[in-house]
Amino acid sequence: MRWYAERPGRLVPQLVADLLVLVWIVVAVLVGTAVRDGLLALQGPARTLATAGGQVRDTFTGASQTASGLPFVGDDLARALTPGVDAGAGLAQAGQDYGDSIGTLATAAGLLVPLALLLPVLLTWLPLRLRYARRAGAAVAARSSSPDLLALRALSRAPVRTLRNVSPDPAADWRAGDPSVTRRLASLELESLGLRSF
Repeated sequence: MRWYAERPGRLVPQLVADLLVLVWIVVAVLVGTAVRDGLLALQGPARTLATAGGQVRDTFTGASQTASGLPFVGDDLARALTPGVDAGAGLAQAGQDYGDSIGTLATAAGLLVPLALLLPVLLTWLPLRLRYARRAGAAVAARSSSPDLLALRALSRAPVRTLRNVSPDPAADWRAGDPSVTRRLASLELESLGLRSF
């Protein structure tokens, strides 16, 4: 595989496109990070709720323990304070669950937002780059060993007007084994890929 052309006319656009894709990847990652951080900022109220619930639970637990030490009414008073302990524990758990949910959502958004931004680029740019790399790699390998193959590819891909500039009947000349026509046709294929001729 050959990732880049050898001629500046094709090489420069490839480099510019790859640089733009790299910049787009960085932007997508930064946007994903900003979205994740923005969502994580919403955990502040959840932490406040969990802390407040813990304080209510601890306060009612302390009051219940103190009340249980009172003679005659201590046990009844301690049982009366139990709903306050449970309410505080429920608030603390609700705050914790809310914070965990926001953390999960933030992580998912931090991954999905960049992926959504990159998907169109990856579905268009990446296949084009891979196809070029395969074609150019095969052409470079055939440049020295199989000019006939390159000539055949040029015959099947190049516009008729371009082929007629090589020879009035390039297919017949290629079939006849004319080395100059074969070489010129092979050069057309190499040049179409931005590669050096022979």
